[in-house]
Amino acid sequence: MKLLITGGSGLYGSKLAQTALAKEIDVFSADIQNLSPFGDFVKLDITNKEAVEEAFEAIAPDVVVHAASLTDVDKCELNKELAWKINVDGTRNILRSCNKTGSFLVYVSTDYVFSGEKGCYVESDTANPINYYGITKLAAEEIVQTRDEYLIARPSVIYGSRPAAGKVNFALWLIETLRKGEKVKIVTDQWNTPTLNTNLAEMTLEAIERKLTGVYHLCGASRVSRFEFAQKIAEAFGLDKALIEAACSSQFSWPAKRPQDSSLDTLKAQRTFNCKPLKIIDSLEQLKHEMLQEAG
Repeated sequence: MKLLITGGSGLYGSKLAQTALAKEIDVFSADIQNLSPFGDFVKLDITNKEAVEEAFEAIAPDVVVHAASLTDVDKCELNKELAWKINVDGTRNILRSCNKTGSFLVYVSTDYVFSGEKGCYVESDTANPINYYGITKLAAEEIVQTRDEYLIARPSVIYGSRPAAGKVNFALWLIETLRKGEKVKIVTDQWNTPTLNTNLAEMTLEAIERKLTGVYHLCGASRVSRFEFAQKIAEAFGLDKALIEAACSSQFSWPAKRPQDSSLDTLKAQRTFNCKPLKIIDSLEQLKHEMLQEAG
């Protein structure tokens, strides 16, 4: 099987490539920069329709996991034209080429398609984003859904054991900061279902192998506030929880609104998948194990 991953240097894309290679899948990691550590690198700007067509013609992928996206929520709010170009027009280019090559498409979306007023969202709940990032991701979902067969995966707050695409994720940032003995302010009034990239990669590959279709919430199985998440990370790594100070989101000035509770219900995935969404305690144990392995 030939697997093409867009956003191959990202936190999720790189882990998916690494996991797929271990299963002896032919992996093509596409990204706009030459950063992909796993698979055959393909330099690709998804906003360039002709470049996308050329890449698809050359590779002829059986499956495409479209994870490339402008995920900086505030940047999307401040530069809406760029956000739409990457997240929506880019997805349309990927879809058109998938249609030409007959490739199965997996689209990686987000919990931010929801308003955050309800929490514990199920797949059939009405999406109603409150920031431009969420608006673009929902528009991309709707483009993908014009196909007869597709898989839309919605994760939430992805984290992992190594920096990706030059960026450190929340868990690694917190661990590094607490190890330095520095205090951090973390909000108590935002809830998510944090997702270990390894768990998401394994669920994605199972979905591909079993040819599952539709919308699935492929995230962690535990609803926690950002503050609770930070405390659980500190506990798992034996760090000083007293350095984590409780704060309200009103204390921060962000260009983009954040949903108060965008946590996702994983019951559908729990019932369907053999590789199930992990509870936070299990995810953090796996994160710890991976970090120890990488430290050698």
